[in-house]
Amino acid sequence: MITSNSIGIFDSGIGGLTIYKELKQLMPNESFLYVADSNNAPYGEKTDDEIKRLSFVNTQFLVDHGVKLVVVACNTATTAAIKSLRKSFSTPFVGIEPAIKPAAEQSTRKKVGILATKGTLNSSLFHETYQRFGKDIELTTQVGSGLVQLIENGNMYSSAMTELLKRYLQPMIDSEVDHLVLGCTHYPFLKDQIQALTPKEIELVDSGKAVAKQAERLLRQYALSNSDPETKLDTFFVNGVDNVLYQFIKKWDLAPFKINSL
Repeated sequence: MITSNSIGIFDSGIGGLTIYKELKQLMPNESFLYVADSNNAPYGEKTDDEIKRLSFVNTQFLVDHGVKLVVVACNTATTAAIKSLRKSFSTPFVGIEPAIKPAAEQSTRKKVGILATKGTLNSSLFHETYQRFGKDIELTTQVGSGLVQLIENGNMYSSAMTELLKRYLQPMIDSEVDHLVLGCTHYPFLKDQIQALTPKEIELVDSGKAVAKQAERLLRQYALSNSDPETKLDTFFVNGVDNVLYQFIKKWDLAPFKINSL
């Protein structure tokens, strides 16, 4: 594997851009190849078999393009498919799981909320993570049905989004949680709105920085880090409407980029 090869990222849509942003900021010398499977979003409402199939297709595409590491930038795909992906491909993988551990460790009230997809909350990995790190906390869970679709369709600041967030956040407010885990990579896009709708003492927690640090560790472990500081071009492949994806990447201005259709 060549150190100048790109890091691959895939998600069910634009949610993984929140992970891409953390990766790029931590590792500006790296180039990235991103697959947005927007036509099949959200993964959280599909069966495990379908999620595994889609994850395999996305990974094969990235591997065929010579990536040196694959970041599964989707909580649902991680929980359903990463074990089988690691068995099928020799490329190193980084997955995502809800940030229950840091939320549990930092919570003073020992009351934590988690907003996630149905697929993530029903997964064995989620329950294993909760048993390992969350046994001493009171956990309030909420399926964020409809949030991903609104984000993907460019309706992030719509009245429909506000109404859904109010409905989903109220049980956590009533439970007096002091930490709220954003258990889907799309949800960090909603941080400002969530903070506006919740008491100021509720701390929002996501996995972005932890995922970026793990990817950096793996690159060092396999001697795959790129030390060349020359500006890199990042490439994004999308099989749906690309205007929302374009707006975020353009706004962040992290690197030159191009967008291709899948």
